[in-house]
Amino acid sequence: MLIVLIPFCIQLFSQSYTSYFTGNANDTVTSTTCGICMMGGASEHDEAMKWFLRRCNGGDVLVLRASGSNGYNAYLYSQLGISVNSVESIVFHNATASYDAYVLEKIMQAEGIWFAGGDQWDYVSYWKDTPVDSLINIAIQSRRIAIGGTSAGMAILGGFYFSAQNGSVTSEEALDNPYDNNVKVDSTDFLNVPFLDNVITDTHYSERDRQGRHVVFLARIFKDWDLEAKGIACDERTAVCIDTNGRAFVYGDFPSSDDNAFFIQTNCEFEVREPEICADGIPLTWDLNANALKVYKVKGTFSGMNTFDLNDWTTGSGGVWEHWSVENGNLNISNGSQINCESTAVESSGSLADNIAIYPNPCFAPTLTITYSDIHPNSIEIFSMDGRMMYYTNHILQGKLLIEVSDFPSGLYVISIRTNDSVVNRKIVIWN
Repeated sequence: MLIVLIPFCIQLFSQSYTSYFTGNANDTVTSTTCGICMMGGASEHDEAMKWFLRRCNGGDVLVLRASGSNGYNAYLYSQLGISVNSVESIVFHNATASYDAYVLEKIMQAEGIWFAGGDQWDYVSYWKDTPVDSLINIAIQSRRIAIGGTSAGMAILGGFYFSAQNGSVTSEEALDNPYDNNVKVDSTDFLNVPFLDNVITDTHYSERDRQGRHVVFLARIFKDWDLEAKGIACDERTAVCIDTNGRAFVYGDFPSSDDNAFFIQTNCEFEVREPEICADGIPLTWDLNANALKVYKVKGTFSGMNTFDLNDWTTGSGGVWEHWSVENGNLNISNGSQINCESTAVESSGSLADNIAIYPNPCFAPTLTITYSDIHPNSIEIFSMDGRMMYYTNHILQGKLLIEVSDFPSGLYVISIRTNDSVVNRKIVIWN
């Protein structure tokens, strides 16, 4: 067994990434416990990070970042007292690293992945629609790894995300014009994290007065996607840790510090809930008699004893309810009452996609298998990421299709499965 106690650094492939490694160089495979740890920025909360590491169950922890160096290695490997096999930080210098075999192998071997802070547009522009986001999603969904991030690393975890494509935006700027060029909210398929499908996050919350811009993000989602998304936000040094049952535990240093997490949703007690005014060049108004949004504000404690249930978005402990509203670009916050609806959880229903399985993914074998139940596809196509059709068939047997892919170049592909009235697109990594 080779143990590397002093971090070593490798920098390869025309400076596309730098790797810093600490621990046992031999990969280990452990049975992990899925969990999500979201940190609001500044320094990490040690107890929340211990919660994250325990879910890795002694496995290999991978830190992905686009700036900085090895600041997490010793902290995660030896300073928290939770045993792990290794900690490796990979710093992406450009998007080329997203196709590097070494980087992809490390993602496939990780029992826990942590996203550092920085600029979330780097993460979105480097990783989206590459093997990196595909393999991370497979790791979450199939291997049930622990996942988490701080600051920009938390910002990318929701199904909706502020991409910061044109830089950051203040609450004042966003409230004054919800369609300001810097208000870049995206829902393009990126990371698929349990309980966060219709959630948009924000960080450095009270310290940088980000409540107003977060409300604007929710208003834009309502207006542009006709969807009532929810918000989760953390103050600095505050963490929301979500277990496999959807229960969120809030860590912080209250009462010595006023550390809070915020769970934000539209007020379902109104029949009509959309913003009154959400238009380009006009200050936002989302008032609804000063009760437009219901917010559960939770103090973060050392032990994470205060909680909120993401299954019903109603049940919590240790927090207080507030009403948030916006009138002519001005955010108003007042004492509120617990939300009172039969159900405020985001419901998931069966769909065409639920009846389709594609495996193995990533595919190292010569044959790719597609199975489908209760449907009969009209055609199945495979496209490369540059738009070339690599495979097509409309001669499909009931239940299963085997596709020979040994001649496909290694890379990311999109599989399109078409029926009479619908189409499902899935990404897959083929590695030859």
